[in-house]
Amino acid sequence: MSVLILFNQDLITREQATIDIEDRGYQFGDGVYEVIRIYNGSFFELEAHLERLERSASEIKISLPFTQKEIQEKIEQLAAANRLHSGHVYMQVTRGVAPRNHPFPAKSDPVLVAYTKEYEKEPSRAPGKAIFMEDIRWLRCDIKSLNLLGNVLAKQSATEQNVDEAIFHRGDLVTEGSSTNVFIVKNNILYTHPANNFILEGITRRVILSVASELGIQIKEEAFTKQELLESDEVFISSTTQEARPIVEVDGRQIGNGKEGEITSSLHAKFVSRLS
Repeated sequence: MSVLILFNQDLITREQATIDIEDRGYQFGDGVYEVIRIYNGSFFELEAHLERLERSASEIKISLPFTQKEIQEKIEQLAAANRLHSGHVYMQVTRGVAPRNHPFPAKSDPVLVAYTKEYEKEPSRAPGKAIFMEDIRWLRCDIKSLNLLGNVLAKQSATEQNVDEAIFHRGDLVTEGSSTNVFIVKNNILYTHPANNFILEGITRRVILSVASELGIQIKEEAFTKQELLESDEVFISSTTQEARPIVEVDGRQIGNGKEGEITSSLHAKFVSRLS
């Protein structure tokens, strides 16, 4: 069976898809995207992802080409056509095709593209390692835009140093990971950076905060320093693909006892319980 992609309103094969060389997503990164997890054939937090997509598009003045309900129907059809059981759907919307010029075109039709990825095995959440990196990205990290070069370069630096993530900081304050949100635990209190323009408010982050509340864990959404992270009892990162993954070493320094912490483990177990 040929794997299909969604191109605007049509399901077509990848070989049939073409992107114009003057698509503003290609030339300017002028667009937004989402990655939506599928467990056992069902989307996880689909509505929240679509709401974030619409918000991101609105923040850069793109009108989505379809309603949230229509997009939901289309990607559900895509996942069903590709018989996706475990994996994710990647979806992006660009401003569309126009002669290359920095200002917005007077008229362009947004372009929607989505495709599926099947997981042969579940992404690892084995205890990982990280490095610190100065966060020199723009100041609208709350927009899930296609402009990811700063994140890509940070992740590449982490890869070259044989660690799993780069943890950004602005001055001394930790913000987020190159593709994750960052949490610490100290004295049984859960800390994470507030959801403002310095971080992307992850959908998994929201769910983790929700399950932490259900478990009676005290939560503080406030910025913490690099030193506070290094001296914390537990560190973990969260994302659509990694869920809640423990980080046991940062910049070569062991975190806590060097193993996944009890609160991280309980949060992940409670998170997984929401999947059934």
